[in-house]
Amino acid sequence: MSLRISPFQGIAFVCTFLIIVFIVLPLVEMVKQPSFKSLWETANDPDVLKAIWLSLYASGLASLIAVLLGTPCAYILARRNFFGKKILESLIDIPIMIPHPVIGIAILSIAGRGHWLGDILSDLSIRILSSVTGLVIVLTYVGLPFYVNTVKAGFEAVSPRLEHVSRSLGASMTGTFFRVTMPLAWRSMLVGAIMCCARAVSEFGAVVIVAYHPITAPVLIYERFTAYGLAYSQPVAVWLIVVCLIFFLFLRILCSPKAKEQ
Repeated sequence: MSLRISPFQGIAFVCTFLIIVFIVLPLVEMVKQPSFKSLWETANDPDVLKAIWLSLYASGLASLIAVLLGTPCAYILARRNFFGKKILESLIDIPIMIPHPVIGIAILSIAGRGHWLGDILSDLSIRILSSVTGLVIVLTYVGLPFYVNTVKAGFEAVSPRLEHVSRSLGASMTGTFFRVTMPLAWRSMLVGAIMCCARAVSEFGAVVIVAYHPITAPVLIYERFTAYGLAYSQPVAVWLIVVCLIFFLFLRILCSPKAKEQ
């Protein structure tokens, strides 16, 4: 077995190394700088705990909404070809492409007074600005494309023949979906939900426009950095990185070949 590395493979390894250094080095330095004492104090700070819990809670709700609304949408996109499908897929991807402060401004444009939707929400005593409701709406907006695209790929991996067999045996479309399609695509749905939740946890740009208060973890980090500098913002950032790392570690375990074989 030859151990020779071709020039192309050598370049690939060097590029991979540079990417890892580029991503990991700033994070390692940030994690190293706070003392254990400051990390412990931060972990017991009620404001920090409240902010991280709120981020997880609102992101979890956003992920649940994405599952309820995004699953039928992803199935249609995976199974049907229709006029305007590419346009629809592009519209779903818009939250990924546009600057997120723009998302916050756009949401407030329809949720404020003077707009028919904003007036209806006001009559129903539903407040969007500076509320958990507004926060969940923003996080759903930014996380939904990640769920839809992931689940769409999962449904596409399920053979349509299995659905046809189920239908030919007398099962309804709904029964076929819940008894055949969803059990085979559940892993993609779970991965999509985790990706949606992880993306929502880290959102900042749209949140500060719509719901600066109540304060989420990313907003708290920004607030402490602008008010007190690195020393006070780094420990909060470290704990948020730990939370995000847990999400993506779980995601990678689900996507691993051994997990798929089980």
